Amino acid sequence: MDRSQYLTVSELTKYLKMKFDRDPYLHTVYLTGELSNFRLRQKHQYFSLKDDNAVIDAVMFEHQFRKIKFTPEQGMKVCVVGHVSLYEKSGRYQIYIDRMEPDGLGSLYLAFEQLKKKLSAEGLFSLPKKQIPMFPKRIAVVTSIDGAVIRDINTTVRRRYPIAQVVLYPTVVQGDKAAADIARQINRANDRGDFDTLIIGRGGGSMEDLWPFNEEVVARAIANSKIPVISSVGHETDTTIADLVADQRAATPTAAAELATPVKLNDILLTIKDDQNRLLNTMRTKINFDRQQLNKQLQSYIFQQPTRLYENYAQKVDQLTQQLGQTAQNKMQEMRMNLERLSGRLTAASSLHRVQQQEQLVKQLQKQLVTASLANQNEKRQQVTSLIKQLDSLSPLKIMSRGYTYVTSDEKVVNHASQLTVGQNVHLHFDDGEVQAEIKKVKEH
Repeated sequence: MDRSQYLTVSELTKYLKMKFDRDPYLHTVYLTGELSNFRLRQKHQYFSLKDDNAVIDAVMFEHQFRKIKFTPEQGMKVCVVGHVSLYEKSGRYQIYIDRMEPDGLGSLYLAFEQLKKKLSAEGLFSLPKKQIPMFPKRIAVVTSIDGAVIRDINTTVRRRYPIAQVVLYPTVVQGDKAAADIARQINRANDRGDFDTLIIGRGGGSMEDLWPFNEEVVARAIANSKIPVISSVGHETDTTIADLVADQRAATPTAAAELATPVKLNDILLTIKDDQNRLLNTMRTKINFDRQQLNKQLQSYIFQQPTRLYENYAQKVDQLTQQLGQTAQNKMQEMRMNLERLSGRLTAASSLHRVQQQEQLVKQLQKQLVTASLANQNEKRQQVTSLIKQLDSLSPLKIMSRGYTYVTSDEKVVNHASQLTVGQNVHLHFDDGEVQAEIKKVKEH
């Protein structure tokens, strides 16, 4: 046998891994599937992606997993981007994921809904709302130092209620560190303890720009605030977690300043105008959104290829029909076997059969009794014969017939010479009689 043509397992695995790593089609793979065997771990995430017919192992390392905004859950459909390679130790291929998005929903929107559901279950949105003071002395504002928010609030307060003092708590309102900074400034204003109203806000922007106001740390800081909080984040159509937790929500920084100061007639007219504009903008946004949803639905495969709706069901009906036939056949076979087993038990349990069995048992026991009696008689006979032989062999007459005698004196057997004296009369007993003798001499050994 030429062993040089054989590879080791390690050599073959390294070769296959090299094939995976050099395949340009596997360098960047876009994949969609359902999360399986998913359990949230502290660092790296190990799970599977599957569909109805296949499954693939997946790995997402800690530094990539930290970048996603939503919380993956078992059974969730996701879209991922990564590369496929071979893990040499187990010899299994897997996808190494760089990015992950929910299938059909944006990650930020999903994270928003998840946190909203969590805080709603805790009751943060249903806490009693604190009343906004009508005539405030000091108003704290948590926002950017160089944005238009603080300028709009200052302008509105000076115009409506100039005796109120506005104190700015400058904060970062965008980026990864913004949420912690916003929460810290809210807590600072509460620690000071002499503010009547607190306004948090920033200008408009994308959902990513407004995301710090959707962070849990900001929501809990607002919920724990002893000062009534007015939230003014984004535009009229933007809604953040901060808006839901706050005691009042304002569409714009100007509206927030108006809520924090006394109302005038002109303000009521302006509010009506603002409401009209907000209503128009909301309806316009709603119409545009519904139009987009309608176009999306019209382009879906349900309308483009309606036959796909029942293809899987038709196949499933065939499978179930086949299973039904097999199940019915198996059930008939089982019932037939049960019937045969019960018939046998019925025959065995009949009275005639039991009488025949008892008669046969009586005859068998009679035979055993006779056999045992004969065996017992033979055994006893043998025992008697054996005892007779033993008794005969031990009889002193048997010994005396061979020429032995024994001596008695005064009808007592003499066993030792020391029991006799000179001149003493003794009797000698033989097999065929006895004689009287006189002791002439005693010699002891």
